[in-house]
Amino acid sequence: MQYISSFFKYLEFEKRSSQYTIVTYECDLRQFQVFLKEQNINLWENVTSKVIRNWMVGLLDSGISPRTISRKIAALKTFFRFLMREGILEVNPAESVITPKVPKKLPVFLREEEMDLLLDKVSFGDDYSGVRDRFIIILFYNTGMRLSEMVGLRLVNIDQGSGLIKVLGKRNKERIIPYNRELEQAIQEYVQKRQQAFPDLLEDTLLLTDKGRPVYAKLIYRVVNRYIKQVSTISKKSPHVLRHTFATVLLNRGADLNAIKELLGHASLAATEVYTHNSFEQLNTVYKQAHPRA
Repeated sequence: MQYISSFFKYLEFEKRSSQYTIVTYECDLRQFQVFLKEQNINLWENVTSKVIRNWMVGLLDSGISPRTISRKIAALKTFFRFLMREGILEVNPAESVITPKVPKKLPVFLREEEMDLLLDKVSFGDDYSGVRDRFIIILFYNTGMRLSEMVGLRLVNIDQGSGLIKVLGKRNKERIIPYNRELEQAIQEYVQKRQQAFPDLLEDTLLLTDKGRPVYAKLIYRVVNRYIKQVSTISKKSPHVLRHTFATVLLNRGADLNAIKELLGHASLAATEVYTHNSFEQLNTVYKQAHPRA
């Protein structure tokens, strides 16, 4: 069956989708192709909503989660829209398919006192790796940027004169994040230590390994995981937890939801609204503990 290769080029060069999205969609479409072959369907024009629903039922029966199935159907919808754009199809057979209800997954985050403990009491060390690791934690907590965005940061992205960081987010969309006095001091300390450790280095990537090479995602993940373990017993200990913490702290302190959306680089407000539930849960807990009639 044709057009899949063209679809991936469309995702990469026109939609500017992330590599993760492209790889995931490819896996989903290849899996759907196997199902179609089993049903003796060899043309995209012969795929109907009923065929897609039968595939979805089979996935559910095999134990695939509703969240994963919803993603797979989303991949099909995007692909069939592409075929309509190319004039191959007149209707999108996946458009009318109703996906299983996905239970809301609340963001995992650290409490403010845990972050204070991490940044004020935990020892990182005074050598290059220690200063860099503490800088990574502060950078996440004060900007809420994504792991991929941090990996791509360059020295020129930080404007110390105006206190702004330029971040390249999803689909190569740029956004500007302001930073506070704490992060300003951390930037100065890190850049100075970086220069001392690698005085002859011309590399413009902001964060470096102990050998002076650009950092990679797994290194940052290990750093965050190692230090969160020292202050919290939460199940997840990933960089995304610090992004959630950033958003939750802002919301709990009265920040406007639209402002948080822009700082996080969310495409829609719906993605940001998930934090309001955490905020409500916190208020509910305080109310039950404090009100005499609760």
